[in-house]
Amino acid sequence: MILVERSAHVAAPVDVVWDVVQRAEQLPAWLAGVRAAEVLSGEGFGRRQLVQAGRGAAHEAEVIAFQEPTLIGWRERAKGAGARAEARTEIYVQLTPDDEDGGTVVRLIVVRWPAGPVKAALLRLGLRRVGADLEDSLARLTDLAAVG
Repeated sequence: MILVERSAHVAAPVDVVWDVVQRAEQLPAWLAGVRAAEVLSGEGFGRRQLVQAGRGAAHEAEVIAFQEPTLIGWRERAKGAGARAEARTEIYVQLTPDDEDGGTVVRLIVVRWPAGPVKAALLRLGLRRVGADLEDSLARLTDLAAVG
């Protein structure tokens, strides 16, 4: 298992940030590496969605954590030719209201279970990039939430 997390303060109330992060169609606007996303079925916990990565890979995802308005998490599994069932990624977005200024602390967490030791070694080499992507995502989310 490989875990990467980053957090930032967003100068918007938790309900405004929640409105952005819980909608699948908003993922490309703020989550780095996502080109497109659509809901396949359901709402809230158990919702199924298709997430298209910037490099063309499609991932079917299921919402595995949903506590409105503070937590959403989904599990992605690679889809298509050569996809390995044991490889998976979980992404969590945790929101904490900041009572001092009315803003929100956003924590992004990525947990990856690579398909074998070679993939694990490659993922470890790319941890800096994953962290940079999370920081970029937080900056984009800050801009989106500020627009409201």
